[in-house]
Amino acid sequence: MEDRLDDIINGLHQKSITKQDIYRNTLNTFNRLKEISQELVDDLTDRITKQDANVIIEYRNVSEHEFQIKFSGDLLVFVMHSNIITFPDDYEIMRSDYIDEDFRRRFFGHIMAYNFMADTIKYNRLDDPGYLVGRMLVNIENHFCIEGVKQLDLPYDEVTNIAKNVLTDRTLRVIVESAMVAAVNNDLMGQDISDIERITLKQKLENTHLTKPRKLGFQISHELTH
Repeated sequence: MEDRLDDIINGLHQKSITKQDIYRNTLNTFNRLKEISQELVDDLTDRITKQDANVIIEYRNVSEHEFQIKFSGDLLVFVMHSNIITFPDDYEIMRSDYIDEDFRRRFFGHIMAYNFMADTIKYNRLDDPGYLVGRMLVNIENHFCIEGVKQLDLPYDEVTNIAKNVLTDRTLRVIVESAMVAAVNNDLMGQDISDIERITLKQKLENTHLTKPRKLGFQISHELTH
């Protein structure tokens, strides 16, 4: 019985330390993402205002685990999840020799980027959808992979090969830039006129009778997951 208890204690101890290390790695990555995003917004603002002072790009720090980049009619929301995750054995990333060599590599912190319409936040339109642009998985060795939409247009081998991918400032900047390009190219689609030909008084009073265009959405890339 004592041996079993020792095994449980040792297992919990190892997992706890592993997850704490991964959380710190992910938080450090997220904080660096914030700094790089601020620098990118400053660079873009300097260049754009020379051409058109009416174009505004804004960075906003929301909390320890969230920041936003607003540009044109788009809003990119970057969110770091506080929990550490793993995946089933048949998930593609888990079928790597690199993962098998060390059980600690089976666990990941994760950072998501979502694309909303800027007016969704401005007018607090709670029913408006946001669209996942991509998810970054970070492990205990600061290796990473990217899952997400094909519109990110990132080299597949460079973002999915977690055994070789080590986080750098250059990589983080490319990821943010690619997310912005994907959001800009994600167009608004108007509603069918039959959807707006009749409204209720409640909709009018709540100002929800106006047309609600939706983002076209992204084509999710499932190479990693299937």
